Amino acid sequence: VDGRWTGTMCLTEPHCGTDLGLLKTRAEPQGDGSYAITGTKIFITAGEHDFTENIVHMVLARLPDAPSGVKGISLFIVPKFKVDADGSLGEQNAVRCGALEHKMGIHGSATCVMNFDGAAGALLGQPHKGLMAMFTMMNTARLAVGLQGLGLSDRAYQNALRYARERLQMRSLSGAKFPDKAADPIIVHPDVRRMLLTQKALIEGGRLLGYHAASLVDVVVHATDAQERERADALLGFLTPIAKACLTEWAVECTYHALQCFGGHGYIHEHGMEQLARDARITTLYEGTTGIQALDLMGRKTIQMQGAGLKIFLEMIQRFCDEHQADAGLAEFVAPLRALAADWQALTLRVGKAGASDAEEIGAAAWDYLFYSGYATLAYWWARSVAAADASSQPQAFKDSKRETARFYFARILPRMRSHAESIASGPATLMRMPAEAFGA
Repeated sequence: VDGRWTGTMCLTEPHCGTDLGLLKTRAEPQGDGSYAITGTKIFITAGEHDFTENIVHMVLARLPDAPSGVKGISLFIVPKFKVDADGSLGEQNAVRCGALEHKMGIHGSATCVMNFDGAAGALLGQPHKGLMAMFTMMNTARLAVGLQGLGLSDRAYQNALRYARERLQMRSLSGAKFPDKAADPIIVHPDVRRMLLTQKALIEGGRLLGYHAASLVDVVVHATDAQERERADALLGFLTPIAKACLTEWAVECTYHALQCFGGHGYIHEHGMEQLARDARITTLYEGTTGIQALDLMGRKTIQMQGAGLKIFLEMIQRFCDEHQADAGLAEFVAPLRALAADWQALTLRVGKAGASDAEEIGAAAWDYLFYSGYATLAYWWARSVAAADASSQPQAFKDSKRETARFYFARILPRMRSHAESIASGPATLMRMPAEAFGA
């Protein structure tokens, strides 16, 4: 692999996004082993550019004998330029960029409408098994988008932190902290600290979640023990929708808080904060919206898989709590973490039992369950972070920073779990009882 070509994933069509069973792009066999691909794909990242000598489009399409729905989707490779027998590039294929989307953000990324007009393609994998093949890449992309959200959050936080240290406005409520200056820096004010600490807690905890998911990818790919690979795969499957959805939704929250720290200066172009807020918004949408991640977590990764990934994560929490049960310095984190694990398991069992008799229970609970799980996950990582910091040779200021941020997380952010639990307990009726026509009344 030398990076001379780039690739795209062509799934979405004008009439179908999440519901790929409605896909219409056709693949006609040509008798020589190739296929003629005809159709239109939208929202294709880097669908057209001149940075590389060729672009390989991975396209979902239907064969003439394909069954309806997602079970009739196949995967094809369609190059921008055809490749000759000797490996050299030949004539341009019948694939063109029909338009560029005008977007809210990510203006440095070409988001294309791609028209395939009988373009020559090759079948990748087995007929009618394309969606499964595509999701091999999709799950990796979902983790990558989560990290994209994390990166946007961190840049926004660093900008806001620097500004909060430099911007002078008013005096501290408890008296001047910098009497030699015309006013105190805004970092002395409680509300500014609330916004900064929220960002710091979500970013640093989210980074540990992202690191752990990445380490699981390595285990799944490289571990020699089959049982170890299977266990890592189950946990990775459980954490992937949490990482994708939470890290991106928290990116929207963090960039909002960071912009707010700038006040009116955050709303203008000069500091770049409004760009970070705009760019973060797409991360909750592409590679599966937050709602789709919630359904994946609740329906497939938890209910259908009988909570395999959750059980592994709860075992990790239990093991940590047992190891540090006698550590007085961690008692303020271990006790609530142990209780949290029991509540998480009980909530999952209740939703699963209710969903067995009413499918709407799963859909109604999914979004809240996703964030309940996300906040629970970060509680574990923050407790571990404090333990690791205490055992390290880092300066005391570093250790104090981790402990105080963890305290903030447990006191100010973790209680959001209770709100999500109460929403789940309200059941599907609060969402589904009102007739569709009543929404406009």
